[in-house]
Amino acid sequence: MTTASPPGGNTIARRAEPGPYSGTGLVPRHRHRFLVLLAALALLLAMSVLSLMVGARAIAPSTVWDALFHFDVSVDEHAMVRELRLPRTVIGLLVGAALGLCGALIQAFTRNPLADPGVLGVNAGAAFAVTFAVAVLGLTDPAAFVWFALAGAFGVTVLVYTLGSLGADRATPVKLTLAGVALTAVFSGLTSALTLKSLATLDIMRFWGVGSIGGRRLDILTVAVPLIGVGILVGLLTARSLNALALGDDSARALGVPIGVTRVAVVLSVTLLAGTAVAVAGPIAFVGLMVPHVVRWFTGPDQRWILPLTLVVAPSFLLAADIVGRIVLPNGELRVGLVTALVGAPVLVALVRRRNVSGL
Repeated sequence: MTTASPPGGNTIARRAEPGPYSGTGLVPRHRHRFLVLLAALALLLAMSVLSLMVGARAIAPSTVWDALFHFDVSVDEHAMVRELRLPRTVIGLLVGAALGLCGALIQAFTRNPLADPGVLGVNAGAAFAVTFAVAVLGLTDPAAFVWFALAGAFGVTVLVYTLGSLGADRATPVKLTLAGVALTAVFSGLTSALTLKSLATLDIMRFWGVGSIGGRRLDILTVAVPLIGVGILVGLLTARSLNALALGDDSARALGVPIGVTRVAVVLSVTLLAGTAVAVAGPIAFVGLMVPHVVRWFTGPDQRWILPLTLVVAPSFLLAADIVGRIVLPNGELRVGLVTALVGAPVLVALVRRRNVSGL
């Protein structure tokens, strides 16, 4: 109830108009978001369990439990869970979280709801550096790819930021996006040229370049987990500042937001997340594009909810795509990068055709 005082001094009571999440029988906004978060956590748990159970050979939940907590080396299903599906699931959780948060940060940073981790050239820089390591230096160990991918991602990101900062108005989202798109085209061409240099390079890169979370060893997590952990922490800390930047640079500056610090923090986070994810699993498309859109349908434009919820939903989507890739073919499997592309392309078309694209 609210009150209005007419000139005569009498107080007349009137009922407030209910908002989208207020009023009798409706769920308050924060409670609604909290319920969505709980549902997303339940979905993530379900996808993780299914990832351990589903494949060329289905494994019962009780067998999965025994493989995890009562391992018997003589049981084939136990070895399959421990040596193949557990690393695949863990890497899917890590890479999915990194790609999803990276996409959400870039969309908020550029104020472009159709942006993805490739728009600033980060993926292209990481892919070029890994290809260079394989073609020129002869490296084949995926654990060594991480440092080259980070170096390439960081170098291209700095170059994009430098080019986007030229001029009187310094680094604006439009200039950064244009610089990223231009450099992505350049480094994609260089990557293709190196890949075609020799059959050995082509043989290695044609599998890595598709994107997959299978066939990876858990020892790569020794390097990947700290880097992605720092990237996640830095990205989450920018949520409040990104909310202010959505109002425009002048409004954000008036609210006391350090725009330069925020942009550097976002670039650092995107570099760590995208560079490490590309090194571990290869370039996997559309995860960072689609998941933030889905999340914004439930949370609205508040980055304080979008970023953490994306961390939960993105791994679920990546694991679901990986599960589909295992069972969709009668013989063999589709790599997860192909599945996300097949799903993501029509979804992207649908997003573009929507009259009301989820706003930032």
